[in-house]
Amino acid sequence: MLKWRTAELCLYKRRGIERDAFPKLVELLKTFHEGRMAIQKVGVVGCGLMGSGIAQVAAHAGFTTIVREVSPEVVDKGLKGIDKNLARIVEKGTITEGQKAEIRGRLKGTTAVEDLKDCDVVIEAIIEQLPAKRELFAKLDAICPASTIFASNTSSLTITEIAAVTKRPERFVGLHFFNPVPVMKLVEVVRTIATDSDVYEEMVAFGAKLGKTPVRAHDSTGFIVNRLLVPYLLDAIRALEEGVGSIEDIDNSMKLGCGHPMGPLTLLDFVGLDTTYYIANIMFDEFRERRFASPPLLKRMVLAGWNGRKAGRGFYDYSDPQKPKAMNF
Repeated sequence: MLKWRTAELCLYKRRGIERDAFPKLVELLKTFHEGRMAIQKVGVVGCGLMGSGIAQVAAHAGFTTIVREVSPEVVDKGLKGIDKNLARIVEKGTITEGQKAEIRGRLKGTTAVEDLKDCDVVIEAIIEQLPAKRELFAKLDAICPASTIFASNTSSLTITEIAAVTKRPERFVGLHFFNPVPVMKLVEVVRTIATDSDVYEEMVAFGAKLGKTPVRAHDSTGFIVNRLLVPYLLDAIRALEEGVGSIEDIDNSMKLGCGHPMGPLTLLDFVGLDTTYYIANIMFDEFRERRFASPPLLKRMVLAGWNGRKAGRGFYDYSDPQKPKAMNF
C-alpha cells in the first residue's frame, strides 16, 4: 500500500491534479490494482417482458446498456415497450423529457451476440429452458473477456447447472428480477458454491444501484420467493379442485383476509399458468415433495392453452380486460 501511495502522490504532483479530485484518483488506482473495474456497461440477452424491463432499469440507473434479441422485429418491439414505459413515467412527473432522452441514449438494441463482448456484466433473460441458456453462455464465454460477470434471470433452474458450461463459474451469479421489472423493488442475488465472494458482493451492490432491494439467496431451486410462493399457488388450485371455494371466493379470501394485493388465482393468470407449471415441474424433480407437484387442473389448463391473461383465458376470462370474469369449470 505504501508503494501505491508514493506512486499516486508522484503522479498527483507531476500532473498537477486538483487536490479535491485526488481521492477519486486513489480509488481508481486501487481498483486497477485489485484487478477489478466498476461496472459501466451492461449487456442484456432477451428483450421480452423481463429482458426489456432489466434493460430499462439498467439504463435508468446510468449504465450504458445493450440488449440483444434474435431478430430486428423483436428488438424493435422491446424498445418500443421501453419507450412507452418511459413516456408513462414522464407523464407522472417522475422524470423529465430531458432525463428520458438521456436514459434512451444509453440504451441500444442488437441482434449480434458479439456486440456484448465488451460488457462488464451480461444478464440473461431468455426462455426458461436449460439447453438454450447453456448454449447462450457457452457462446458468451468464448467472446467475453475473463473479467466479465455473467448472471442469469432464471426463476427456477439452478445457477450451478447453467454456469457449468463456462470457464468462469466463480464469476457467475443469479439475478432474479420480478415482473414488471421497473416497478417491482426486489431482486434475488443468487450465489453458488463456486461464486467468488468479491464478485457476489459486487453484484449485490449492483442490484442496489439498479434501485432494487437485493436479497441474498443460495443456489437452491426456486431460491426464496418461488420456494414459498409456488406451493401456495398450487394449493389454491387444489382448493378449487376439491370444492373448498369458488375462484372468486378463494381470491377474495386471500385479498381481504390476508391483505394480499391480489388473490392466488388472479396471480396465476398474471404470471402465466404455463410458467407456473414449468417451474413447479422443475421444483418437483428437484425435491420430490407433493407440495411442488402440479395439480391435474393446472396441467389440463396448460394443455388447453388457457395460460392466463396473456392468452385471454385462465381462471378468468379476459374478453374484457378491464372486467375479467371468473371461469365456470
